[in-house]
Amino acid sequence: MRKKDLEIALEKVRPFDDPDPTLEQYPTPATIAADIVYNAYCAGDIQGMKVLDLGCGTGMFSIAAWMMGAGMTVGYDVSEKALKVARENVESFGADIDLKLSDIRDVDEGADTVLMNPPFGSQKKYADRPFLDKAMECAEKVYSIHMANSVDFVKEYCEEKSRRVTSCKIYKYVIPHTFSFHTKMKQTVEIAAVIIE
Repeated sequence: MRKKDLEIALEKVRPFDDPDPTLEQYPTPATIAADIVYNAYCAGDIQGMKVLDLGCGTGMFSIAAWMMGAGMTVGYDVSEKALKVARENVESFGADIDLKLSDIRDVDEGADTVLMNPPFGSQKKYADRPFLDKAMECAEKVYSIHMANSVDFVKEYCEEKSRRVTSCKIYKYVIPHTFSFHTKMKQTVEIAAVIIE
């Protein structure tokens, strides 16, 4: 499958019905998800592999991994509302994906690869740290999204855990007016997709 075909397919993934601001539930854009997962596929980290999607939301990364031939895909989220939409998305794609309701700290299975778009810590400081901790505990290869201005922190944090960020790609992320505290119809921020090994 070409990257463009993956992106077109992922445009059909339905976003959150009722996003929770405390969980920073913003959708991962299909263009960014397709780019990250396609690159992971090209690196040999998807096809035939066990992939965990930590904080899977409505299933964007899980579905992308399944579409690119993951041997097993498991998505975890703490939000029952998000998982309800994720289950509907998985069903509409006819995908074979295991979705589990769980706090990220309670995940106790390993994988070959972790994909995640964790909270950035805008609403609750350090909200991304439990995700980083769990991802590094679960897998040798982690693909994760963070605010671009926090990449230095992510690098240092990973090095403290004897891991390193081996790649960093910057994207423009357009945040739509989602919550009442948003003052603009949309805002563009820079995010970074990092690979942790």
